[in-house]
Amino acid sequence: MKDFTYYAPTKVVFGANSEKQIGQLVKDFNGTKVLVHYGGKSAERSGLLDAVCKGLEAENIKYIKLGGVVPNPRLSKVYEGIELCRKENVDFVIAVGGGSVIDSSKTIALGVPYKGDVWDFYMGNAQAKSCLPIAAVLTIPAAGSEMSNSCVITKEEGNLKKGYGTDLVRCKFAIMNPERTFTLGKYQTACGVTDIMMHTMERYFSLDDDMTVTNAIAEGLLRAVKESAFEVLKDPNNYHYRAQIMWAGSLAHNDLTGCGTSGGDWATHRLEHELSALFDVAHGAGLAAIWGSWARYVYKDSVTRFAQFAVNVMGVTNDFKSPERTALAGIEAVENFYRAIGMPTNIRELIGREVTDEEIKVMLDKCSWGGTKTLGNLKVLHNDDMEAIYRMAQ
Repeated sequence: MKDFTYYAPTKVVFGANSEKQIGQLVKDFNGTKVLVHYGGKSAERSGLLDAVCKGLEAENIKYIKLGGVVPNPRLSKVYEGIELCRKENVDFVIAVGGGSVIDSSKTIALGVPYKGDVWDFYMGNAQAKSCLPIAAVLTIPAAGSEMSNSCVITKEEGNLKKGYGTDLVRCKFAIMNPERTFTLGKYQTACGVTDIMMHTMERYFSLDDDMTVTNAIAEGLLRAVKESAFEVLKDPNNYHYRAQIMWAGSLAHNDLTGCGTSGGDWATHRLEHELSALFDVAHGAGLAAIWGSWARYVYKDSVTRFAQFAVNVMGVTNDFKSPERTALAGIEAVENFYRAIGMPTNIRELIGREVTDEEIKVMLDKCSWGGTKTLGNLKVLHNDDMEAIYRMAQ
């Protein structure tokens, strides 16, 4: 097991009606003027946005609102938020929504005190030194951004989708009311489940083989999410299983399932970022479309790991004579699970057609930063490897 530092400072307020505590929570963290950042009409129609604003008013906390965040959140909206926060002297940012809203909020919070272009952080041209405090009122369990140190933004010019990580963007608190997820449709729910599982699987598939406790946590979380997915797809208002998924989303991306590892692989995420940047598809669906091809390309570099996953997570019968057959059966079982919850397992199912050679070239160039960077940890992927996986995933 590798040495590690585990840091998860976010205060979690979980349960029915937990959003009613928002005013006091903001006061506890010394907020006086809040940007309430959200997506579309659903936050208004559900009454959640109004409840958040009334909670702030009850504690005499001033606020301004900025909606319009879309999936694969855009840099242009971030710029709008930074300008608004500076003009209004905002000192606290609240995200009301899912991962896209939280990531947009984090980037706004990074940009307000920064003298340059906030995109500098995403391009590796600067490192953040300060950030406005951030909180989340979660409505879509998926990205885990409410407890993570990372955020992902898309720059419209050039369709560039990049991530940035710093402990400065960890939320001060996260409000999680599973009832607020009852209205999520089947596709949104399935995309979220896929993203949650992939955050754990990216960490799980590493070359480290002596992390028994972390393995057990990761495997238990994955089994619980799988079970809960089928239950909420049958009954969207099942509080118990919605709660399991919501909590699992946070645990999957607050680094708990990666303690003692070398940091995980993350190649699938990086490959998918270019799919969703180019075709504007849901992140979870993109992950489902690419993972099986990645797994078949790399599994021989860690056959035992894939076989362990197949047995302990996917319930595959261990073929003791052939760990390779067990590993491949596990990969197939994951794809069968994706199909069962309505997720694609290749790019054609994801976007309705195969990608062109030119589109693959564009994705490769962005994914490898013009051929200057590799992907992955379990198996280091160079340009030829990335291209092979994209073509396998057709």
